[in-house]
Amino acid sequence: MGWGGPGFVLTLIAISTIGWIVTTAIRAKHGYPLEGEWGGTTERDNSDAARQARLMAEENAQLQGKVLRLEERIAVLERIATDPATRVAREIDALR
Repeated sequence: MGWGGPGFVLTLIAISTIGWIVTTAIRAKHGYPLEGEWGGTTERDNSDAARQARLMAEENAQLQGKVLRLEERIAVLERIATDPATRVAREIDALR
């Protein structure tokens, strides 16, 4: 194979094309945006990630509600534990 023949040019084109394909495959595998034909980018479809984020946000809201209810209950228990016994007895009698 000579340096000036068409085989050399075709070899360079083949190496460049294979390199581009490998680079694009690696970028797609790791979630990087892919470059389009005219320089634009194509973002990866993250519908699973968006769904998972939505589910986690809903779970977070539920857990925050539970924490608020538990904090209220703990506050009542602390008030009962720290108040003098006579006052608690009076309040219980008043409720009867």
